[in-house]
Amino acid sequence: MDELNIKAFSEGVSSVDPISPANGDTIKVGDKAFYRGVRAPSTSVMSFSLEGYALHFTANLGLLNNPAKKSPVKFFVLGDRKILFESKAMNSVDTVQHIDVDLAGIKRLGLLVVGDKLEHNGTTGFWGDAAFTMKDQESPLPIPNDDEKYILTPFPGKAPKINTSKIFGARPGRPFLFSITASGKQPRTYAADQLPSGLVLDKNTGIITGKITKSGNYLTTLRVKNAFGEDTAGLVIKIGDTIALTPPMGWNGWNSWARDIDREKVISSADAMIKLGLHDFGWTYINIDDAWQGQRGGKYNAIQPNEKFPDFKGMIHDIHSLGLKAGIYSTPWIASYAGYTGGSSDYENGIFPDSIRDNKRAYRHIGQYRFENNDAQQMADWGIDYLKYDWRLELPSAIRMSESLKNSGRDILYSLSNSASFEFAKDWARISNMWRTGPDIRDSWTSLYISAFTIDKWAPFGGPGHWNDPDMLIVGNVSTGMALHPTRLTPDEQYSHVSIYCLLAAPLMIGCPIEQLDPFTLNLLTNAEIIAVDQDPLGQPGRLVLEENGIQVWRRTLQDGSFAVGLFNTDDFGKTPQSFFRWGDEKPKEYELDFSALGLQGKWDTRDLWRQKDLGVFSGSFKTEIPHHGVVMLRLFPEIN
Repeated sequence: MDELNIKAFSEGVSSVDPISPANGDTIKVGDKAFYRGVRAPSTSVMSFSLEGYALHFTANLGLLNNPAKKSPVKFFVLGDRKILFESKAMNSVDTVQHIDVDLAGIKRLGLLVVGDKLEHNGTTGFWGDAAFTMKDQESPLPIPNDDEKYILTPFPGKAPKINTSKIFGARPGRPFLFSITASGKQPRTYAADQLPSGLVLDKNTGIITGKITKSGNYLTTLRVKNAFGEDTAGLVIKIGDTIALTPPMGWNGWNSWARDIDREKVISSADAMIKLGLHDFGWTYINIDDAWQGQRGGKYNAIQPNEKFPDFKGMIHDIHSLGLKAGIYSTPWIASYAGYTGGSSDYENGIFPDSIRDNKRAYRHIGQYRFENNDAQQMADWGIDYLKYDWRLELPSAIRMSESLKNSGRDILYSLSNSASFEFAKDWARISNMWRTGPDIRDSWTSLYISAFTIDKWAPFGGPGHWNDPDMLIVGNVSTGMALHPTRLTPDEQYSHVSIYCLLAAPLMIGCPIEQLDPFTLNLLTNAEIIAVDQDPLGQPGRLVLEENGIQVWRRTLQDGSFAVGLFNTDDFGKTPQSFFRWGDEKPKEYELDFSALGLQGKWDTRDLWRQKDLGVFSGSFKTEIPHHGVVMLRLFPEIN
């Protein structure tokens, strides 16, 4: 099994890892040594298409670690929905069990390592000497993802339609940058009534710049006109202590390019954001992730860009000139995850020698000398609008950078990563604008479900200025754990993905190369009514209000008194071994939503948000069909007699 491109078969959260003699690996389980096999942290899900060509699966099962010895795991082998093998609960690193499973006639195979919880419980399993016996020289293949990419949302019309968020926050005296975003045929012209003193609007681009020195709420009326009509919308400009009054929307480079990010790719992403019309629907941030960092130096003895990013300040200016905003990455560690210069050092001047780069894992800690103020001042000087601060979160470092950013003289959105501890939720909300609620997301239903459908407990801490972040969007072509490849989410799962994020009031960060977007994915990301749920100015995250018969119902209260409701066919994911896998015979489910179960009485004008279609007035209940791992996304307006 280690000879396969095993990561392509893995659908868990933590990545599986092959060992082989070619790498000089040796694994000892109990008193037995293994030179081949696959490490599989729980929860580990591996799926294989066999199409009847397999005869046997053999392996030696064991645990590589079990830190607390309180988190037992089970191993399962499933074929065509049947459990072919189930181990006893294992919590000893001294036990090895050999299995030989008959696979005659099996079309789809699932290998599962799971504990009592879906997320990783710290225990890593091992499939030692795992091997398939095949016939006719065939080989296992990944499960195909060839479902039809059906488009639900009507394409934008020629007439102008303002898609700007209804509220925007900035601090007094700070540089102000805001774009009136609107769809409709170009050319378009822009205007704003009652624009606060100190701001200037470019009528040809819709970009508003300047400064407002006095705190307060300023109500402005925005106007957009083209040859086919005119549209107006209200905007509240709130000048005070709080920024990020709605969840940020944009692009992050890591799941697109990882360490291969460079200036050309960043500029191409910004250009594509404009040319493909994403910016017309509110997509704003162009965020460089890890791997931009060079040595310390410059005016502030701050981290400078490496050779891949010539004229860094000029690049930021070019991004701003498009009406977009620019983000950057750093860490309080000596070395970043990718092995680049971090925000601290054991050297007083902060140098980053090759000896650290070559042994980066040993320097994933905070050094004796810290440079938060230096780096924040440099970011402000460049014109940075967003910082992703990445490490195993602990509070003192988070606070120090928060204060440095606030004192930098520029509004810089502060995003905390990675896997914030829930016990400090109040602190993350107090000191940052967004924080990761779980591990790095992968392009699988297992990962999406754990990242988004299990974080209801975080909801009370999200709101204007501080948002729960389940990580980047895994649509389009992504490089999560592998080379760039099409997302392994089915089209139905992708509709669920965007829907649950918008119900959660989550930041929306595209994690694929924008210039490679296909028509389906572009359509998925440019539904103004779905995005309006995410950007609702009330900022109240949705909650899981009902789960029955494999259906989850999420409800979000919106500012105008309406409700956004997501009906998700999760098919009781995680409750049976079979539910972790896609068997190819899944069916949609009929479901009747009882309004009273949502606490809703009376009559409700009901709108299908993905289809942008009015469905009629309903009272009591609403009946629909929901695809497997798919969604029906509704907006319910109370009917006024």
